[in-house]
Amino acid sequence: MAGQSNPDLSVFSAPEVEFLAEDEMVEIVPNIRMEALNMICGDFGPFFPQIASKVPLWLAVALKKRGKCTIRTPEWMSVERLTQVLEAERESPREFQPLPFHYVEISRLLFDRAHDDIPDLYMVRSLIEDIRDVRFHKVETGLETISGRTHAVKLKNLSAMEVNIVRPFMVRALQAFYRHDSPQMIQQPRTMGSRQPQVVDRGPRRDLRPR
Repeated sequence: MAGQSNPDLSVFSAPEVEFLAEDEMVEIVPNIRMEALNMICGDFGPFFPQIASKVPLWLAVALKKRGKCTIRTPEWMSVERLTQVLEAERESPREFQPLPFHYVEISRLLFDRAHDDIPDLYMVRSLIEDIRDVRFHKVETGLETISGRTHAVKLKNLSAMEVNIVRPFMVRALQAFYRHDSPQMIQQPRTMGSRQPQVVDRGPRRDLRPR
């Protein structure tokens, strides 16, 4: 993973963040009877027609692809709920509204793989895009307030993708300010490099006698 290969940045690619989001639980409605599925991560099922069951998102997508279920849209993806979140985001320039940590990835997967299961698809997609834009604008505005006296930054209710984008910049910025406010950290290597080796006085030298 990119985050593991570069620990200084800890940045994951979009597919990697989406992969992590696939473990989130969603509700499906099977249209066939099926025995329980015994997975390494747990047991799911048995499944009965028209009886809702909770499974990981990756399993829901796999069953949906084979025509064995429909996926219920999460409650937070309703037009009413998203409209409330968008209004609250716009009214609170310094606060982020609580949303699922992987709301960006979950909605993207459902748009791509289960769009026919989402009521008011285009309105829901538009609201989520607007929410993302407002939240990213807040992040950018907040980063502009960072100064040399900033020792830590607390951003509550950020999503996985937002954290993934902000974290490397924040780390670099705070490190730069810290070095700027601590000149001894920069001068120390120069001092060590210009230090002359010390000569130890071991007393008068004796001439070697010719053999």
